[in-house]
Amino acid sequence: MDGIEIKGINNWFEGIPLKPLIISGPCSAETEEQLLLTAKAVAKIDKVKVLRAGIWKPRTRPGSFEGVGTIGLQWMKIARKESGLLTTVEVTTPEDIEECLKAEIDILWIGARSSSNPVYIRKLAEALKGVDIPLLIKNPIHPDIDLWMGTIERFYDAGIRRMAAVHRGFSPFEKTSLRNIPKWEIPIELKRRIPALSIICDPSHIAGNTEYIFEISQKALYLGMEGLMIESHINPGMALSDAKQQLTPAELALLLDKLVFTCCQDEFEKAGMEQFRSELEMLREQLNSIDQQMVELLAQRMDVVKGIAEYKMKHNMSIFQLRRWRQTLELNTGLGKKMGLSEDFLVKLISLIHMESIQKQDEIIREIHERNERESDE
Repeated sequence: MDGIEIKGINNWFEGIPLKPLIISGPCSAETEEQLLLTAKAVAKIDKVKVLRAGIWKPRTRPGSFEGVGTIGLQWMKIARKESGLLTTVEVTTPEDIEECLKAEIDILWIGARSSSNPVYIRKLAEALKGVDIPLLIKNPIHPDIDLWMGTIERFYDAGIRRMAAVHRGFSPFEKTSLRNIPKWEIPIELKRRIPALSIICDPSHIAGNTEYIFEISQKALYLGMEGLMIESHINPGMALSDAKQQLTPAELALLLDKLVFTCCQDEFEKAGMEQFRSELEMLREQLNSIDQQMVELLAQRMDVVKGIAEYKMKHNMSIFQLRRWRQTLELNTGLGKKMGLSEDFLVKLISLIHMESIQKQDEIIREIHERNERESDE
């Protein structure tokens, strides 16, 4: 998509510089009071330019809070008037788009579930033909850059020129410390393919927990991303959705003050874009992403080892099982050799993991013995 005419975020609204683009607000609009209090509080933070709130919430399972619906758009209009912030809302159907345009929402966003489905995207793009409105496009749920590209292309073909991508991470099959795996190499590659496209980060959905939001936000800025979408709620403990990943407005203000926005300063602009285009940097980020997943999988393996240790003790089995060890070594070296890994490396690696597992089982069995002895003494 070289030479395409996508407008950068500073050119979205005449006289309103948005860079760095900081979007904040609750995961969901729950009540008019909750939304207005949050909007007024985040509006006091100079860096925040746009108020976000979920009106229609596509939830994974039935029974979850699925949003207040169209009435929330009227609350957004009031919040815009009283806070002075621009507004953005996720749309999932052509009807959502029509309602948002009636309510004069300033920016629309396409969520991860929608961008994962070309059928939905085709319908949404058709609904936006002839409409000049800024659009934020989150990455698909799974790490498929062509699917993300295809979503962007469909809206571009529909005539949308004020567009930006939102990196919100990718859903892991197994649970990890983060809600979604960042896989930074994918937004870096997207920027390489579409240099004119602004990319911002949604650290709230990558983190899933406020504990990690600062770290992820800073990483995104160092990689040249042009803004952040961070969830904030006036009372996160009472939130009806995603309570653990929402900051209070006061916490948000402190976090934004701590962040280094070097990638958004003019003197670092060129360096930031150079970093995005660096093939070496992209490859290193790919390694970082794979290494993180590898560590997470090793931790999950040790959780299984704990269950094995308890089973062996219950049935009076020895920790080391020679036949099982030979099977493990044979199976994994065979698979690894087919994938181009050296047998010597695989034997060393699998042996290290096996020895750690043996040691872990020994520790667990000792702890159980000691606990049982204490209980019998009592």
